Amino acid sequence: MASVPRVSARNARFQQWQALLGNRNKRQRAGEFLVQGVRPVSLAARHGWRFRALIYDADRPLSHWARTLLHDTAADQVPMAPELLAELGEKDEGAPELVAVVAMPGDDLGRIEAGDGFLGVLLDRPASPGNVGSIVRSADALGAHAVIVTGHAADIYDPRCVRASTGSLFALPVVRAPGHREVTAWVAARRARGCPIVLAAADERGGRDVSGFDLTQPALLLIGNEGTGLSAAWRELSDVVVSIPMTGAASSLNAASAATVLLYEAARQRLRARKGPA
Repeated sequence: MASVPRVSARNARFQQWQALLGNRNKRQRAGEFLVQGVRPVSLAARHGWRFRALIYDADRPLSHWARTLLHDTAADQVPMAPELLAELGEKDEGAPELVAVVAMPGDDLGRIEAGDGFLGVLLDRPASPGNVGSIVRSADALGAHAVIVTGHAADIYDPRCVRASTGSLFALPVVRAPGHREVTAWVAARRARGCPIVLAAADERGGRDVSGFDLTQPALLLIGNEGTGLSAAWRELSDVVVSIPMTGAASSLNAASAATVLLYEAARQRLRARKGPA
C-alpha cells in the first residue's frame, strides 16, 4: 500500500473519481468504480475484490473498522478534505468515513459455477440501476448463484445499483453479456457437461403458474425489461413461460418484485425437497 498526499482541492485525481459516480463510459475505461457504505465496502473486502484506493476523512479520528481496513488492504491510502469526500460519498449530510475505489472483474460467464443445484437470474435489458441492485440483493438472500445482465442495460457498477444491492453485488457473480447468443452458448456448454439448466421465463401471460413448475432442477430465471418485457429472442429460447398469480387491479409486478417472487418460490421448493415428505 502507498500513502499519498492529502487531497484538499478539486485536482485531477479528485475529478477522475468524481466522474466515476455519473459517467458509465469513464467507469468502464478506468475499470473501476466507487463503493460507499460500511457494509458494501466490508463485503467487497471479505469476498476478495481488488481495492485500488481507500479514501478517508482526513479531519476526524477513524473507527476501528476503518483503521483495520486501511491496515489490511493493499491499496493507496488517500486522506481527503471532508467537504470533498462528502461529494464522493453522495451523503445528504456530512462526509462518510471512507469511500473505496474498487476494480471491476472481467465480464466472463466462466466466473459462474453451475452444478446440479444451480439457480440463476438473467435480466434482459433492465433500465433501472435500482431494480438491478434490488434483484441482486434478492438473488443473494434467496440462494441464487449468479445474476446475468444482457443487452443494452443499466450499469451494474452505477452507484445506485451498488447501494441498492447493499453489498450483495460482491457476494455472488454478477456478469454482463452482450446478448442471448453468449448466454445460450454458456448454457449449452453446461448442459453438455451434465447440468441440464432449464430456461424459465417470467411473463404475465405465461402458461404455467410458477408454483406448479419444478424449480428444484437447475434453472435460469429470465426477467424482462421493466417496460417492454422479454425480447422475442428470449421468449423463443425459453423452455417454459411461467406467471405469478395475481388478483386486484394490478396486471403485473415490476421487475424487482417479480424476480423476488420467483426466487422465493424456487427457495421454498428447494427447502421442501431437502426436508423430504412431512
